[in-house]
Amino acid sequence: MEIGEKLKNARNDNGLTQEQVAAEIGVSRQSVSNWENNRAYPDIVSVIKLSDLYSVSLDDLLKEDKKMIEHLDEATNEVKSRRWLSKLIEVGSFLVVWAVTAMTFWAGAAEGSNAMSYSILALYIVMPVSTLVISFIIGADRGWNKLKWLMVLFFGMALIMTDMETFGIKWLSTLETVSATDFFLTFKPMYFVIGAVVSALGIGTGTVVRSKKIKKQTE
Repeated sequence: MEIGEKLKNARNDNGLTQEQVAAEIGVSRQSVSNWENNRAYPDIVSVIKLSDLYSVSLDDLLKEDKKMIEHLDEATNEVKSRRWLSKLIEVGSFLVVWAVTAMTFWAGAAEGSNAMSYSILALYIVMPVSTLVISFIIGADRGWNKLKWLMVLFFGMALIMTDMETFGIKWLSTLETVSATDFFLTFKPMYFVIGAVVSALGIGTGTVVRSKKIKKQTE
């Protein structure tokens, strides 16, 4: 028996109309009709909602319907691909801002009295704001799961590197010889802490917003 017939039988057993089912799980009546007539397959979220609504196990709904199982497998792989793509876009967007900040500095902003102003702009406005925005997006993106908290370390190191490419390297360039001690003096833990704290704030806020949105949808 295909899943469409199982869904129709389960709905009738529960004394529900297609309109009532659609309202309960948040889809259109046409979608419910298409599922029951095997013109389309429900996604995994809808299958779970239907399973709860009809008090029928997922195993009973999916058993013996190879096409439905293949559909869910393809949908799962597509979701995974999209999640990886979103991660690349989020991290890539931040790296573009970081790279543009560096190139702008060395393309002329580092000349004369502009160097200090630009360094302050990059370290205390551009990069922290970029960190906060991208971190918020990462926190709101369910694809990251617990991995998102490792990004706190990434953003902390990014701000240290921003300092090195502005204040740090500019200072080193004034020395006739550069020792290992001189180089390591450019690592300032303070900037790591700032980047990490701003990132944690963004990720935490994004996570809370996403949790509230999911809770609202399930109420």
